Amino acid sequence: MTDIKTLLPLMEQYYTVQGEGFQSGRPAYFIRLAGCDIGCVWCDVKESWSKTDHPTVPVAEIVVQAVKSGTNFAVITGGEPCMYDLSELTGMLKSNGIQVALETSGAYPIKGNFDWICVSPKKFKLPSEENLKKAHELKVIVYNNDDLLWCETMRAATRIDCKLYLQPEWERREKVLPLIVDYVKKNLAWNISLQSHKYINIP
Repeated sequence: MTDIKTLLPLMEQYYTVQGEGFQSGRPAYFIRLAGCDIGCVWCDVKESWSKTDHPTVPVAEIVVQAVKSGTNFAVITGGEPCMYDLSELTGMLKSNGIQVALETSGAYPIKGNFDWICVSPKKFKLPSEENLKKAHELKVIVYNNDDLLWCETMRAATRIDCKLYLQPEWERREKVLPLIVDYVKKNLAWNISLQSHKYINIP
């Protein structure tokens, strides 16, 4: 019998180029797990919310496909991937010479061995202070001007060497990007993240 811990709900996996944040422009193998109870109204992958709509797949199968791609860098995302224990998945990826990054809201305990942790906090379900301390990168999605105040609350809980990014919500980018530009010019610790994969039309 297959140990249930070796199965994860998989929405999709594919080889592309990271389009956001500190690792932007780097070839990356994306592993998108299904299941999320945070429910951001502007989420652009709402089909990932229900884990029952997607198959549970053995971790070994996921890793085999990642290795076949020839990648040396994988991004585990969702949904909210930290709803699951990712120790086995990250361990197997790393044993095959693949560096592993995590994209998470930070609302659930982080279980796994990661080379890079990006916490993208959501007001609807706040990240834990422990997870904010673990973050190598803080990426705040900016939907309106209030988010430019809230980002500093999140920043205050991170390490001093955490990379800080403000990213416009895609559908409101024309409206909020000028606000972000003005903000980072006055607050030099922050950088701008753009969803470059959408501009160049890749997954």
